[in-house]
Amino acid sequence: MSQIVLLPHGTAGDVLPYIFLGRKLVERGHRVTMIWIESFRAAAERAGLQYVAMDDGGFEEMLKNPAAWHPHEGLKLGFACAGRCLEPRLKAFFEDMACNGAPDLLLAPRSNFAARLLREKLGVSFVSVVIYPMGFVSAYEVPAGILAAGLLRLLPVFVRKMIFAMVAPYDSFVMPYVRESCLAHGVMPPRKLNREWGYPPEGVLALFPSWYGQPQPDWPKNCLQWDFPREDLSTEKALPAELCAFLDAGEKPVVFTLGTGNHHALHFFTTAVKLCERLGCRAVFLSRDQSQIPDDLPSTIHAVQYAAFSALLPHARVFVHHGGIGTLALGCMAGLPQFIVPMACDQPDNAERLEKMGVGVKLDVSRFNFDRALPLLKRCLEDERMRHKAEACAKLAEENRMPESVLVDWLEERMKKTAAGQS
Repeated sequence: MSQIVLLPHGTAGDVLPYIFLGRKLVERGHRVTMIWIESFRAAAERAGLQYVAMDDGGFEEMLKNPAAWHPHEGLKLGFACAGRCLEPRLKAFFEDMACNGAPDLLLAPRSNFAARLLREKLGVSFVSVVIYPMGFVSAYEVPAGILAAGLLRLLPVFVRKMIFAMVAPYDSFVMPYVRESCLAHGVMPPRKLNREWGYPPEGVLALFPSWYGQPQPDWPKNCLQWDFPREDLSTEKALPAELCAFLDAGEKPVVFTLGTGNHHALHFFTTAVKLCERLGCRAVFLSRDQSQIPDDLPSTIHAVQYAAFSALLPHARVFVHHGGIGTLALGCMAGLPQFIVPMACDQPDNAERLEKMGVGVKLDVSRFNFDRALPLLKRCLEDERMRHKAEACAKLAEENRMPESVLVDWLEERMKKTAAGQS
């Protein structure tokens, strides 16, 4: 039995893929520990994982900052928060290692710099997990949402490659923390994060299918591109009884959400009420922060804190959401037209990809109001061509579903290679 440590960072959409990976590794007989904030403990433990909670480095407070949902300000805040989380994460890791020994494998996003530091300090195998195409920042396929994406797309590929190799606009927000932690733990600090601490040599795991994001020539060579993990805790969390009764009481609703970590969604949901009243459709609103839901909702709208999308979406007509990769993936599996209201990070790129596939529409959150959203939602409800394309997308996803054994075998091979190199 090998020991594996998962080091996710982010909200539910970022963490659930790691719970999926942990669940599959536990089923194969490995001991898996996850290290992140307390709010994910119950979900991880229900999946059979050991859990170590850490100080959040101001993560929850950052989510309450409106700037966190701005494309570029959000990345600045995110990198700085990743830096603040370095020492709390290392502290939690070493406390667990004192009880259980060094792990055989670390799984983490590339932006979790604690994982790379631990690889350099302990010689532990580290596989970087990329959960959306934007994570590769390819010069061949410039993602929407990055700084000056429109201008970069006009340049020749060789010029983009030089720019991406030289320019890292957000590194300065995390480098002081990386340098300080490296010196404290006897590790040579990198001079350039991307150049020296880029993709680990053990491997890179892309958790999205090629029909959604085609591999590009500048992706790392030791990359396994697998599939969407399809994890939403549906095996542990049934739909609430009140929600089931609402679904049974009338026509299929439109489902609205702006993400589990969003504390600035009141305008979104207030606008959604007006849209549903004008179009005469029922709706389900999902928000962990119920203060974002308007008071005195009509009987045609039902609000809940959480519902597993894989169980809810088969009962829906249209899915309106922020464009997080996990949310979008489950919308694709359900074969629904999707209305994306992107804010920051990977969301603008995901929205653009979905629109190009013909299975949805997009409207930036800063432009989301009744007049602009009404024709787009009406199109999602009435456009038969879009609905047929969405259903074809679900069929494509099912027909190209990759075996879980391929994924777990590949991860186990990464551990064997490290063991062989150390013997």
